[in-house]
Amino acid sequence: MGIGEQVQFVEVSSRHEGQRVDNFLMRELKGVPRSRVYRLIRKGEVRINKKRCKPETKLSLGDIVRIPPYTGSSVKEPGKITTALKDYLTGNILYEDEEVLVVNKPSGLSVHGGSGIKLGLIEALRQIKPEWAEIELAHRIDRETSGCLIVAKTVVALRALHLDFKERRVSKTYQALVYGRWPKEITRVEAKLLRKQLDSGERLVKVDEAGKEADTAFKILKTFKAATLIEARPATGRTHQIRVHCQHVGHPIVGDDRYAQRRVADHYPQLSRAKALCLHAAKIEFALPKSGETVSLAADIGLNLQVALSLLEE
Repeated sequence: MGIGEQVQFVEVSSRHEGQRVDNFLMRELKGVPRSRVYRLIRKGEVRINKKRCKPETKLSLGDIVRIPPYTGSSVKEPGKITTALKDYLTGNILYEDEEVLVVNKPSGLSVHGGSGIKLGLIEALRQIKPEWAEIELAHRIDRETSGCLIVAKTVVALRALHLDFKERRVSKTYQALVYGRWPKEITRVEAKLLRKQLDSGERLVKVDEAGKEADTAFKILKTFKAATLIEARPATGRTHQIRVHCQHVGHPIVGDDRYAQRRVADHYPQLSRAKALCLHAAKIEFALPKSGETVSLAADIGLNLQVALSLLEE
């Protein structure tokens, strides 16, 4: 289906059952900026069974999705994968079978295209092998975050993984470098998070009692004079959860241009050259959809963390 000038009503097939409506629209409206997709949803122009929805609303078999007309200039197909990116991704496959693919995503690569981004991880992977042409993201990590990411090869696997994430049966462990010395007594942060979606599609999150439950366990891995390498294990999966929880306790993540105020970074000149987010999805543990066997995978430390740690050791 392409972009048309008429309202379209699309019935959800078994292939898209359980998929988020924003991901469904990104696939249906190829080339439409992500910010525009979110705006259509927010304004109520996208409907599921004649009712308003949210970007994270999951689709059910037989749902009727109203897709409003959209005409725009210079709508482009996804960009072509470069040889360098292809080599990186094929060399950083952590696990693969007939149902799932787990990759060590590099920092700076969005999980999918849109909002001026011609090529994301999922579009790049679909170009590498013919049998990967229909793969879908099982979850997301931020563009600036590196590390473990699960991709589903089949509809059945996608549904099972979505359910496991919803039921908190997937264990994720992150490593982060934060400004200053993390207090030993802070081993857990339970602070509700409220998300705001801007017209640009940018998401901003803050600690607010009106928000949703968010729970992160923390552990000190190594202490430096100007920073601390920590482990973070989120029990919930809120947007920017680890980043905001670190900011909340006064130790934002190094290189976080969204949640680390400039004056905080100015107190640590040793880290002035660490410009990128030092957050890495180091490990992931989940059950394979078909067999139920538990798989535990680890991704080599991210480049951003490597660079920042080398600065601390100079």
